[in-house]
Amino acid sequence: MVLISGHDGGTGASPVSSIKYAGAPWEIGLAETQATLVRSRLRSRIRVQTDGQLRTGRDVIIAALLGAEEFGFGTMSLITMGCVMMRKCHLNTCPVGVATQDERLRSRFRGKPEYLVNYMRFVAQEAREIMAELGIKRFDDLIGRCDLLDTNQAVMHWKAAGLDFSRLLERAVPEDETPYCTQKQVSDWSLSLDPLLIEKAKDSLEEQKKTSIEMKIRNCNRTAGAALSYEVSRRYREKGLKPDTINVKFQGSAGQSFGAFLARGITFELEGEANDYLGKGLSGGKIILYPPKNAVFAAHENIITGNVNLFGATGGAAFICGMAGERFAVRNSGAAAVVEGVGDHGCEYMTGGRVVVLGNTGVNFAAGMSGGIAYVFDEDQLFDTRCNLEMVDIEQLHKEEDIKELHQLISRHAEYTGSARARQILGQWEKTLPGFVKVMPIDYREALSRMQKTSVRASESLAVTEEVY
Repeated sequence: MVLISGHDGGTGASPVSSIKYAGAPWEIGLAETQATLVRSRLRSRIRVQTDGQLRTGRDVIIAALLGAEEFGFGTMSLITMGCVMMRKCHLNTCPVGVATQDERLRSRFRGKPEYLVNYMRFVAQEAREIMAELGIKRFDDLIGRCDLLDTNQAVMHWKAAGLDFSRLLERAVPEDETPYCTQKQVSDWSLSLDPLLIEKAKDSLEEQKKTSIEMKIRNCNRTAGAALSYEVSRRYREKGLKPDTINVKFQGSAGQSFGAFLARGITFELEGEANDYLGKGLSGGKIILYPPKNAVFAAHENIITGNVNLFGATGGAAFICGMAGERFAVRNSGAAAVVEGVGDHGCEYMTGGRVVVLGNTGVNFAAGMSGGIAYVFDEDQLFDTRCNLEMVDIEQLHKEEDIKELHQLISRHAEYTGSARARQILGQWEKTLPGFVKVMPIDYREALSRMQKTSVRASESLAVTEEVY
């Protein structure tokens, strides 16, 4: 499936300037995509979806005529559920309780599933009425029929003078091709390692006995561990297994989404390298990644894993001996991670967990970060120029609990991965400690402060009560 997303849509957390003055209309991208896929004889094998402020049945029909067969409704779906477009999604202050974790604000949410169902029925009804006017009975017969569009008013507009739209609006479908998807994708599960992992971990899954497994892995082996985690979750729910019940040591180059959704009790150790989305949705498991034992390069100066690691992680830990790509720990809400360098947009939209970076970061670090804590080794004293300070503060480490937590995480990193970088820092702890800075979300710090004051008042009240009695 390919998605054509128009410039009119966008997240409520984006600046208004990014929403209003960026991108191009979905109509142009959709028409060009349809024409290219048909000419390349690929259209019958791929589904095309579009979104970007689709609101009415008329929008759906126009999108279908230009080549789409699936349609995304984001903004309008939220509005039917009560969204008032305050654009405060990233601040946890949504006044109608749609995008917030604040229980007081969430109580204001009045949306019901029936509202969305009713809206979609209206959209479908209008689409059917327009199809009847056009004399089209089946929706598939509508897809790619750009000849049914009245384009004169747009093409003849003075701003369009000199522009040739014929290649975008042509309807030349080869005899052996269709203007919509007719073939289902054939998924080859023969390359999946999980059936073998599940078989070898049978004693752990059924009797909670410890299991150790060793195997090779290649970059064609995707989402290793996802199905194994499903088996653990199906049997033991969120509780999972005891720590390190299932230990798997891999050697080689892991494919995308290595350790995705890894459940509690599973430990994946990889000697080699990994692709994008390592630890996606990590759910309590542990991932250890380090270069080959015979590697002669400095691990902290080389990238060992791709982009978007730990996306949406909710728990567990990851220890990466080397640098990671861009968007590290985006939307992390509970996992702890130690890495030796990250690319741009690290810890973006992070809401919980801990991240330790033992090296340089890219730009825009901590953009939209509303929770959790990051510790960064600011060796060159330039981290403040690469950090997005809109929602976070950079602090020096003074509190004993912060220093203790940081030391424990780096010590575990050194133990699991054998990192030379971690050992060097720990070996000169008194000297290197001042080089670390703490990235703390402003609202998160205030929330912790309020919780601490409430706890102190409660303990004082309890002490007075005990004294009275």
